[in-house]
Amino acid sequence: MPRSTFDEQFFKRFYATTPVHSRRKIESLATAVHSMCRWWDVGISTVLEVGAGRGYWRDWYAEHHPRVKVRSIDVSEHASAKYRHELRDISTWRPEKEFDLVICQSVLQYLPNKLADSAMRNLASATRKVMYLEVPTSSDLENVVDRQSTDLDIYWRKGEWYRQRLSGNFVHAGAGLWVSKSSEIALYEFERAN
Repeated sequence: MPRSTFDEQFFKRFYATTPVHSRRKIESLATAVHSMCRWWDVGISTVLEVGAGRGYWRDWYAEHHPRVKVRSIDVSEHASAKYRHELRDISTWRPEKEFDLVICQSVLQYLPNKLADSAMRNLASATRKVMYLEVPTSSDLENVVDRQSTDLDIYWRKGEWYRQRLSGNFVHAGAGLWVSKSSEIALYEFERAN
């Protein structure tokens, strides 16, 4: 069964020497996600970073868009203390307000089905406009994942499992971007992945 705690050893193993998500890679990703939001005329003034880990997204916003208010949360006591996040579990915690952009990177694969369902409902409730979601699927395990630098002790699910649960609240725009159906964001047909 996948681990339920993300201690100092976990962070040393997956972030110290050959991290899957280095600061430089996240800076490139954050630039791309923020730029796509601008392309859609989505103003970003609030961000929720779920599973914030080392806080690379928060740091990028602080450097490049210091007026954007970023709230970072993590279920790890170690990460929350060391990297200054709120200690929260998105599967049981629902934010009291919505955010323009919600970032959920490498979180849902650690949750059993029932908690992953709950987390996706809470993410939908938190997303006013756009969510960036990264979660490895069983297809990724076969075709994409670097088995040497990736934590394989997770729940491997089909992409369709996630899509079915997200499609009620979001339009999939591709590249990990999900646009809230309750927003007024108009996507061109070819900007939609489904």
